[in-house]
Parts: sequence; C-alpha cells; structure tokens
Amino acid sequence: MHTLEQLYTNSLALLTDLYQLTMAYAYWKSGTDTKEAVFHLSFRENPYQGGFAVGCGLGHVVGVLTRFGFDASDLEYLSGLRGNDGERMFEDAFLDYLREARFACDVDAVPEGTVVFPHEPLVRVRGPILQCQILETVLLNILCFQTLIATKAARVCQSARGEAVLEFGLRRAQGFDGALAASRAAYVGGCAGTSNALAGKLFDIPVKGTHAHSWVLSFNDEMEAFDTYADAMPNNCLLLVDTFDSLNGVRKAVEVGRKLRERGHEMVGIRLDSGDLAFLSIEARRILDEAGFSDAVIVGSNDLDEHLIASLKEEGARINVWGVGTRLATAFDQPALGGVYKLSCVRSVDNGNEWINKVKLSEQAVKVSTPGILQTRRFRQGDRYVADAIYDENLSIADGCTIVDPMNMTRRKHIAAGTECQDLLVPVFRGGELVYDVPSVHAAKEKTQAELSCFHNSIKRRVNPHEYPVGLEARLHEMKTRLVLQARGDNGVAGR
Repeated sequence: MHTLEQLYTNSLALLTDLYQLTMAYAYWKSGTDTKEAVFHLSFRENPYQGGFAVGCGLGHVVGVLTRFGFDASDLEYLSGLRGNDGERMFEDAFLDYLREARFACDVDAVPEGTVVFPHEPLVRVRGPILQCQILETVLLNILCFQTLIATKAARVCQSARGEAVLEFGLRRAQGFDGALAASRAAYVGGCAGTSNALAGKLFDIPVKGTHAHSWVLSFNDEMEAFDTYADAMPNNCLLLVDTFDSLNGVRKAVEVGRKLRERGHEMVGIRLDSGDLAFLSIEARRILDEAGFSDAVIVGSNDLDEHLIASLKEEGARINVWGVGTRLATAFDQPALGGVYKLSCVRSVDNGNEWINKVKLSEQAVKVSTPGILQTRRFRQGDRYVADAIYDENLSIADGCTIVDPMNMTRRKHIAAGTECQDLLVPVFRGGELVYDVPSVHAAKEKTQAELSCFHNSIKRRVNPHEYPVGLEARLHEMKTRLVLQARGDNGVAGR
C-alpha cells in the first residue's frame, strides 16, 4: 500500500506540537503515563456553511500509526532541547522510555467516505494517556485537512450535476505533501481524476491533462502547435484553445480533429481556460457539433468552485468536464476545519479502575466537551438516513431513544424502537495492532456517493442547507449537564 509517509525517509513521531511532548514527559515523571484515557476527535461546525462533511484521511492515519515510534534521530534531537534555564528539557531515562515504547492504543474511527456532522467523534483513541496525548496533533493534521478537501470536492461535484470534475490544484497547494493529500481527498470526495502524477502513482488515482499556453506560444502559430501536439499525442489529444481567440481556436481544433480521423484517431475535445465560459462553451459546442464532433468534450477551468459552476450551469454552459484547482486544493474559502481532540474520561488503579468522566467548560456552549466513551448511531428509514445519536458506551443506548441537540436542549427528537441503525465508529487498532482492512481509495469514493444518496437533498443544498438531526442520547445529555453543573459549582462560577 502506498501512503504519504513513504515520501519521508525519517520517522514521523515528531510531527507533533512540543506541548504534547512536555505533557508526555510530565506524565512519565509523575508515574501517571499508564493511566488509561479516552480521547475523541470531532469538529464543531460544518465547513463552507454547508450541511455536512465527508470524513477522510483514515488511510493515512493507519499508515502513520502502524509505523509509529521514535527513531535515533528523533531522540538525538529531543536530547538537545533546552529549558529556560539552559538545562536539558528531557532526561535520558525519558528518552530511553520513548525508544522502547510501542504503540498500544485502541483506535476506532469512521470509515473514509462516511458523511459526518458536528460533535460526532470521527476517531476515538483509548489507551495509556501518554500515547493518546502524543497522537493529538498528527490526527488533527491529517483528518481535518482531508475531511475539509473531501467535503469541498463533494460540494463541487454536486454542482456539476454528474459531469466529471478534475482536481487541478497541485501548483497552488500548500506544499507537495498538502497537494498529495488534497488530490487523494478530492478523489474520495467525488472527483474523477487529478493532474497530479505523483498522486496517481501513490494512490492509484486516474490522471488527466493536456498542454499549456506555453506549448502554443512556442510555435510560429496556433495551427502548427495543434498539429504537432496531435501528431505526438493522437490518443490523448485535447487542445487548449484560448491562447489568442477562443472560438477561432475551436475552429482550428476541428481541422486537427478531421486530420486525426483520417489517421484512425479521435480528438478528445477542447479546453477553455478564460473568458466568458458560458458563452464560449455554448458557441464551441455549436461549432463542434456542426463539424461532426458531437462526442468531443469541452473542459472548463479558470478559478472554478461549486458556486461558479452552479452559476455557469444556470446560464446554460455546455461544459462536460470541470477542472477545479486553487479553490479546491487549498480549501480556498475555509482554510481549516476547526477540529478538536478532547479527553473525555480516565481511569487508573488508584480509583478502583472505575471510569471517571471528564468535561471541559467554556462560556461558549459549542466549546463544552462531551464526557464518556462515545459512539455514534445512525438511524435510517427505508433508503433515507433520519438522525444520529451520540451515546456513551458505558450507559449504552435503548431501542427507542431520545436525542437532545447539544447546542439547544429544548430541541429533541425521539427515535422509535425498531428503527434500522448502524454504529459509525469501527475498530481500527486493538492494543496497537491493526485489525482493520483499509479500503482502497476507489472504495472510499464509492462510499461517499452511496452515503450522500441516503440524505435528503435539503441537507446537501449549497446555500442555507437544512440541519440534519444530531443529538446526545438523553442519558448522556443528563450526565453531561450534571457534570457541567458540578464543575461550575466546584470552580465558584455557578452563579454566572
């Protein structure tokens, strides 16, 4: 299996924030490093002011965790870090501890391509608190970015209404590794292919491309450029026609197409990369059809996103394939998902091995964490998903339950007994051992499409989507409320 971390010759254990390591040291120093803990990774708001998100990145997470460990160069680097007093930050015994440590956590996660919503755990990590803590940054880095891009791709593909979308963002992406992750996530989200050849190699994603304006400008005239390219690539001849005059370029492409037919080949089509794409594509379609090239595709590009594509469709644009680059690969209109990774309960032999639920307070309701060992149960009626219940596995969930909106306790929904359901988190690691067969990127893409088809169109609207019902199971809500009230009382802020 090809994964992104294969591009790095060194360990990725230091792909973390320093404070994760200082906490790890403090856990070890205090003898609490083996205390069992549970953390959950989730996000607080749907991206792009939309109604859903597409979970993505688990494939890379599995690759990182199966190789997790500190190598000699990591430990040498850590040994050189100094505190404010100039003395070493980490002692040798701790570095020896890291050298010998082996990944030992249980990890549960939603499969890639699962449609997910705010507050639902995308990943649950359970194990020694030191190890759980160190994983925070890398999990957020991988899952939040790829979920953001997969969601953007799904929105773009929905605006294209079944027409192919190609991801063209490599040159504008944030670094080569960001570009590779974006290409993969965009494919999971629904794109038909990418211009990124390395992503094609690593992830088995279809690659697509033609020539640039520089090709045309390197010849004496446009016709010579087109003829030469067709001679070189008769089985992949798609011509960029807007270097000088787009519609004249289409007419010249028709001439090249006729010559190709005489040699037993067929022109793939043309690409428009500037100007009034609606008008130009309509006229280009007319020229191509009248010349007998009704099967030739028209590729449109030029800073496209879901909003521009929807507008062009409304104007009657005759584009068959949409090339989307900068605004997809960079998550242009929302550069971060806003994911969080929160401790929800701990236990140790010191407290009789009983789980102690934990809750983080905030004056902002959205930032108050949810305690427990969490799972999400998705309910469906016929071919339609109808609600999600977040529940605590220690409390379980009844057949027939009530869910409470975590942001508004007056909003509740009852799920009738016997309603078909499934739990979203699946086992990935047990005791540090991989127990999950990672689906191919193609299977993840198919899952995205299958998942989206099960939600009402109002939830998938590009603008002002309906809010899908997601809530805390009633007993979990009551437990969270009780802990919040206790914590506020204990901290002297009950009257605020």
